[in-house]
Amino acid sequence: MNLEFNKNEDAMKLAVSQMKQRHAQVSLGGGKKAIEKAREKGKLTPRERIAYLIDKDSEFVEIGSFAGWEMYQEHGGCPAGGTVAGIGYVAGRQCVIVANDNTVKAGAWFPISGKKNLRLQEIAMENHLPIIYIVDSAGVYLPMQDEIFPDKEHFGRIFRNNAVMSAMGITQIAAVMGSCVAGGAYLPIMSDETLMVEGNGSIFLAGPYLVKAAIGEDVDIQTLGGAKTHTEISGIADYKFETEQECLDQVRRIMDKLGHHKENAGFDRVAPKASKRDIKDIYGLVSADNSKPYDVLDVIDCIVDADSFDQFKEDYGKTIVCGYGRIDGWAVGIVANQRKIVKSGKGEMQMGGVIYNDSADKAARFIQNCNQKKIPLVFLQDVTGFMVGSRSEHAGIIKDGAKLVNAVANSVVPKITIITGNSYGAGNYAMCGKAYDPRFIYAWPNAKIAVMGGEQAAKTLLQIQVASLKAKGETIDPEKEKALLKEITDRYTAQTSSYYAAARLWVDEIIDPAETRKVISEGIRAANHAPIEREWKSGVFQV
Repeated sequence: MNLEFNKNEDAMKLAVSQMKQRHAQVSLGGGKKAIEKAREKGKLTPRERIAYLIDKDSEFVEIGSFAGWEMYQEHGGCPAGGTVAGIGYVAGRQCVIVANDNTVKAGAWFPISGKKNLRLQEIAMENHLPIIYIVDSAGVYLPMQDEIFPDKEHFGRIFRNNAVMSAMGITQIAAVMGSCVAGGAYLPIMSDETLMVEGNGSIFLAGPYLVKAAIGEDVDIQTLGGAKTHTEISGIADYKFETEQECLDQVRRIMDKLGHHKENAGFDRVAPKASKRDIKDIYGLVSADNSKPYDVLDVIDCIVDADSFDQFKEDYGKTIVCGYGRIDGWAVGIVANQRKIVKSGKGEMQMGGVIYNDSADKAARFIQNCNQKKIPLVFLQDVTGFMVGSRSEHAGIIKDGAKLVNAVANSVVPKITIITGNSYGAGNYAMCGKAYDPRFIYAWPNAKIAVMGGEQAAKTLLQIQVASLKAKGETIDPEKEKALLKEITDRYTAQTSSYYAAARLWVDEIIDPAETRKVISEGIRAANHAPIEREWKSGVFQV
């Protein structure tokens, strides 16, 4: 019996259980009362709408379920960013689905709602996936309009994307099941086809109250912009239905007749094999606080198809493991931080999770190889940063780190990042963090994302704060200093958690580690819809 493995396993299972409980909490949207109120109008919840729409027994990979987690508390919160979304299958076609949640402030758009919707459109554009909008929204959340309305990455960008996607030949279908107000009215009309549910669905630039205030006209919602109006008089909508189920059935019929792309990216796939180790062994490998060393090859064995992994430069730059393998049959290049202590060819000890000169060089070269061969990249991120100190600086660690960052930034093959533990400092960049355009980025529940580790950051911040207080003539006794350190540590720790990151969409989703293999496979399947159009060029490398 391996006590450390069992301890890790218990901690990870507890973290996964907490994640599932929190997911159940956000799945209630605006709460049971709001759901019952919607049911009285004949409405399904957004999750019920998606479940009805997608193919039975198919995978639905949710994106952004923790968007808005513990944000906007003074406004009553915004569970899941007021939107349920992800990648699913409709009539056998992989597609993006975005459903407003009318139980959260009548589906009004908070700043995080806009960010989430833009991320889903980005996924559709990058991977050439059809997108289905299930519309039920009161428009911009007015108390925060200045944070959602006018800027480049705000509400209006969504309609710009509608136009760009249309020009790209990406199918967009809008099923209007509730309100669709003001600027939001452009979304269904800029889609290829618009479907409406009678009685509940409505589309207009200005609602009855605003019309009355503006021009003195008295008009009810359905006369102004209901399904009958827009299918019989304005011609804005294409279909009307009595029930949501009938509306969603028509969406399926439209999807069923989509033409198939003649070209795809051509990523290699063979018949899938199960992994060498049981995927659930993954629970016991990483410690709950990410502080203990482990062999990342054990994690890789749980993810890749059995006997498919071939290491690249196995005996050089050992703190990053690189190699070719297959995941669910798909060919991949894996770049993974090695967390156990290793010994270099010169006999020097190297700390796990740290990027040294040799490992940066190796990974940069491997990434170039994968681009040359058109092999998608998978980053398993558990990194504490680059090696520091005079020895590393004199050896040119910044130069070697720049090569790796350059290779990651200019990579043209799809990149999928899984944060399995720590993601600190420039290591986040070098291992394809959010700023480096991964097609998809997921985190395990234990993940921590920050500019540096909590202990180092808290002590640094404490020194700054103590110096500031002393400059004002205040005396700091040991007890006050200890209390100050705890306050700083607690605040910083909260900001490094996977939930803090997911709330702000720094990661697409927090996943059960046992789902890692599945989300990578689905991500490559999505990416394979889009041929690689850019030529691989690395730019200037420092030597």
